[in-house]
Order: sequence, then structure tokens, then C-alpha cells
Amino acid sequence: MNPSLAIVVVGVLVSTACGTLGAFLVLRRMAMMTDAISHAVLPGLVVGYALAGGPNLLLSFVGAAGASLVLVFLVERLGRLRQVGSQAATGVAFSAMFALGTFLVTRFFSDVHLDTDAVLYGNIEFVGFDHLVVGSVDLGPRSVWVMGACCILNLAFVALFSKELQLTTFDPALAAALGFAPAVLHYALMALVAVTAVGAFTAVGAVLVVAFMVVPASTALLLSARLGVVVTLSLVIGAVAALLGYVLAVALDTSVSGMMATATGLLFLVAVVLSPRQGIVARRRRMRQHRLRFAVETLAAHLIDRSPGDGEEDAVGAPSPVLARELAWSRGQMDRVVAAGERSGRLVTGGGRVRVVPVRPSAGDVDRGSPVPSGTGR
Repeated sequence: MNPSLAIVVVGVLVSTACGTLGAFLVLRRMAMMTDAISHAVLPGLVVGYALAGGPNLLLSFVGAAGASLVLVFLVERLGRLRQVGSQAATGVAFSAMFALGTFLVTRFFSDVHLDTDAVLYGNIEFVGFDHLVVGSVDLGPRSVWVMGACCILNLAFVALFSKELQLTTFDPALAAALGFAPAVLHYALMALVAVTAVGAFTAVGAVLVVAFMVVPASTALLLSARLGVVVTLSLVIGAVAALLGYVLAVALDTSVSGMMATATGLLFLVAVVLSPRQGIVARRRRMRQHRLRFAVETLAAHLIDRSPGDGEEDAVGAPSPVLARELAWSRGQMDRVVAAGERSGRLVTGGGRVRVVPVRPSAGDVDRGSPVPSGTGR
């Protein structure tokens, strides 16, 4: 496989594996669990190194995954304490495990060089050169196989347990009452998060894993409120960020992992501004429409109040310049309010005057205690 193609493929696979689970983490308010795992794997890596007597990919992976599960268990137990919230429990657990790993390294393996930059930023540029060889058969880049397996596992888990995951995410009490075992699903989800994060560390580093796990899902939640659509959008946004990040990294001659993480942030900012439901533009438009409706009702109330009588006298109205002076509005503001009132059917103009259209009560507004009109057959 071409090295450039390998980088893109691994980036898309990592984004897919992380995005499949990221939506559930964000909805469960456990978005930073991935960052905690990136610190908590250190004691597991040290134990794997000690058992193997040197660098060993399999034992390191098993040790890191085991440490991640211990972290999840500690966070779950500490979070049940009334005085300790879930966020505080995450901070306490991962800092304790990271401190334990640091102690083990400095005490027993002080002569071992740990490349912190590789752990944080990854070496995705070199994934095309690290091949998986079984016997004498070269199967291609190792990270493609690892992350491909994680993608298949995560997608299968979400597809098989989609209803259960949805129920335990939004209403765990009801899930427990219906016998869905939310604790088992929670630990299964956290185990997959741990395996996915550990599997992606060697390829893309901790920073990009956290970015792909959290940011695409958060972006998708700005665009839709349906869980299935959110998961699908997370996968699409992550894949687009991987491709865009690689193109920008090549163009700017910078870190591929860093630029992919930056691309996720750029897409998130676009969603923050342009989201049809919660974006800044949509919110300002709704606020402007609300203010315009309020101004139309203010103008209508003023016209009714200045009329000499209660009946058809309201139709007399007044010229726009006169109303603008009375309400201390500019002529442009008055024109906008009158135009909005005409569109809504609340105001009409004719002969240079603005008139109010009486609001007729609907059937639901009739007093229930009023007598039934004659001729109804009752």
C-alpha cells in the first residue's frame, strides 16, 4: 500500500472506530474518558514491558487495555459516592493511575527512553512502513489491520445493541426495570472505548484519539437530535476531517495528526455558526423574528389604543410617518414592522394608512361555560 494512502486509510479507520462510540460517550457526559484513558494506560504499559522483558506489542496492548478497564471500574465506583461527582471521580482515578505509572517507570525502568511526543501526537506519517508480517507473508500496514478490526467490532456492537444502548443512555433506570442490565452494557461500551483508544495510540497518538472520539459527535449533535443520524453524521464528519487534515498537512508541511485534529475543530466551528437548529446564525434569525413579531403586536396595540371607538373605528388607522413619531421609531424600522405585519396578516395598508386586522377567536378560545348556540339540534 502506498504510504500516503496508508495515512489516509488509517485516519479514516480511526475516525470511524472512535466516532461510532463517541456519540454515546458525549450523551452520557463521559466525553473526557478517552483523555483519562490516555493517561491511565501508563501502568499497564509498564507491566507489559516488565512481563515481556522488553518491548512487546501484544503484552503492551493487553496491559494498556487492562489498565483502562481498571480506570473505568474506579471511575464507576467513585462516581457512586454522594460527595464525589463523575467528573471528580474521573480526575481522581486517572491522576492516581498516571502517578502510579510514573512511579513504576522512575523506580524500575529509569534507563528506558519513553518518547512522549510519539504518545501524544502519534506517528501516523510512518504507518505505511510498519507492516504486519505473519510467517513470510506481508499483510500490509499493521495499523490498518488493528483499526479495521476495531471498526468492525464497534460497528457490530452498536448495530446489535442499538436499542439497548439508546435506552440505557437516556433512561438507565427504566432500562434496569425492564431487565436490560445497564451496568453490563456500560462496561462493555467502556471496554470497547479502551480497546479502541489503546489500539489507536501507536498510530495517531492520544490527542487525535480524543479529538476523533469527542469532536465529531459533538458536531453531529448540533446538526440533529436523532441518535441514528448523530452516529452516522459522526462517522461522516470524522472521515471528512481525516481527509481534510491530510490535505492541509501536506499543503502546509506540518503534522498530519495535529492537522486532522485541527480539522475536527474547524468543522465544529462551522456547525456552531451554521447549524440549522442551534447555530449562531439560526439563533440570531429566531431572535430577530421574535423581536419583529413583538414590534408588530406593539404597533397593533398602539393603533387599537389610539382609535376613538371599539368597533370598526380600528380600521381608520394612521399614516406610517405619524406612527413612527408616536412610537419614536425610525422610518426604516417602521417600514420593516409594517411589512412584517402584512406578511403575517396582522396589519394591512391602503391609502397611505396602516390598519389593524381584528383577531377572530378560534373555537378553542370560546368559553366552555357559554351556552350552546341555537339550531344545533341539541
